[in-house]
Amino acid sequence: MTQKLPNATLALVLAIISYVACCLSYGLGGLVLSIIAFVLANKDRKTYLLNPENYDNYGQVKTARILAIVALILSALIVISSIAALLFFGSLEGLEQWANEMQQQQIEAAQ
Repeated sequence: MTQKLPNATLALVLAIISYVACCLSYGLGGLVLSIIAFVLANKDRKTYLLNPENYDNYGQVKTARILAIVALILSALIVISSIAALLFFGSLEGLEQWANEMQQQQIEAAQ
């Protein structure tokens, strides 16, 4: 009789949520959730590799692992770009000030 891997569904759900959350909260939510999903998927992968004939939902674990990796990469890129933007502009106020200066330059150039 085969059984299901214990964390497969949870890992898949977390991977899907992390994929969506990577675009929210400057990527931090997606980063945390994708790491948790990846760890859970790897734990189930190790369990499956010990006795592959005992489990029947390994495909779900593979899918969760792939989604977690994709979400992890996207989240990391968003976190890095968010940090770079904050360092470049200083803050949101700096971004607004820069936009105002650009508009002023365009107005002066048009005259």
